[in-house]
Amino acid sequence: MRALTAFVGALLEAWQEVRVHRTRVLLSLVGVAVAVCSLTTVVALGAIVQQANLELSERSSGRPATLLVSMYATGGQPLDPDLVDAAWAEVVDRYGVTYASRMQSTMQRVPFPDGVVDVGTQAVDQPYGEMHRVRMQEGEWFTPLDAQQLAPQVIVNEVFWDRMGRPPLSSHPVVALGGQGVPGSASGIPSGGVRAVVVGVTPSPTWDTYPSMFMLADHLQALQDAAAGERGSGAVAASDPYGGGAPQTQYEMWVPPELSEQLTTLVTRDLAGALGDGAQVDINRQDWATYGDDPFAVTRTVVIGIAVLVLLLGALGLVNIALVTVKQRVREIGIRRSFGATASRVFFAVMMESVVATVVAGAVGVIVSILVVQSPAVRDLVGQGMVSDFLPFPVDAAITGLVAATAVGALAGLLPALVAVRVKVIDAIRY
Repeated sequence: MRALTAFVGALLEAWQEVRVHRTRVLLSLVGVAVAVCSLTTVVALGAIVQQANLELSERSSGRPATLLVSMYATGGQPLDPDLVDAAWAEVVDRYGVTYASRMQSTMQRVPFPDGVVDVGTQAVDQPYGEMHRVRMQEGEWFTPLDAQQLAPQVIVNEVFWDRMGRPPLSSHPVVALGGQGVPGSASGIPSGGVRAVVVGVTPSPTWDTYPSMFMLADHLQALQDAAAGERGSGAVAASDPYGGGAPQTQYEMWVPPELSEQLTTLVTRDLAGALGDGAQVDINRQDWATYGDDPFAVTRTVVIGIAVLVLLLGALGLVNIALVTVKQRVREIGIRRSFGATASRVFFAVMMESVVATVVAGAVGVIVSILVVQSPAVRDLVGQGMVSDFLPFPVDAAITGLVAATAVGALAGLLPALVAVRVKVIDAIRY
């Protein structure tokens, strides 16, 4: 109890000294507040940059653990696509995989007001959007019931939407796949080809200047079947993906990482057995967590290095000011010693003055950092419009800032406190 009373008394005494010398303290702690603000901001922005990199990686390769399944023929006869799809659907149902998708990349000829363009098209199943963090700017991602719609539905990128004239999605704009009509005509219905309804728009980064779109795999299959029966109609049909070469259709499933190895073995066995002799099944993980090394270790190391450098610069400035201040308070320290203050009490009091002041400065720096990092302008600048799941301000960044402020105060107060203890009473009174 006595130790607690002494500690609280030292804190109150340190706070009173801070208030008495508030002008000096304010000037000396500006650098600390700036350093802590910089440190906290760097750590917080580092977390946001890491989140942005993680999301970009998952958009291209999927979330952990994403299994990429390829099925192709090794003999002379191509695999029956209906048999492949049936085997895939059976395996997905057998193991209760919620997120699974077919993927096929092809081209669709689309007429725009300024000409006809071959648009890169990715045909997927509905779970693909969640598996790859597809971000929507307008409209919504496909629903499980959209595959039953007679008219194909497409989700276009922002470049595609701009070339259409950015029509409101509430008007159910349509495009002609393989036709020669012009979207946005007076009738609102393009002539020729297959009509598809635009139901959503995905944002395009600044480096993406080409139109692209998503559509459901079932709708693409229907277009390919129609094109196979109407050669020369202008609709684009993909080449046979099940021949002897590399397949155009691939399959993905998103499973718990701890089950990925077991499911890889089981799914490979089941698919190979369902497809029979002459079929090759390859399953590989492609997400960022596949690699043993942390892909974000370099980013984290650079952030920590910058933060430590900023902190050291702030601590160095505070130590210099604290030493000069103690030299100016030699007479005061001597008087306190003459009235019975012990060396340990003087040491602790001088150090606590620095600690209390730096904690207050650190709190101010953390608050400023939160306001800066949470501002929409900074988030747009760092995220480049590609981050959908922005993290709240990292708590560990705020804790790091406050701990750093306390540590700086303790280190900055150590040397002045040692100098104060070494002051002789008689010399200090004569000072």
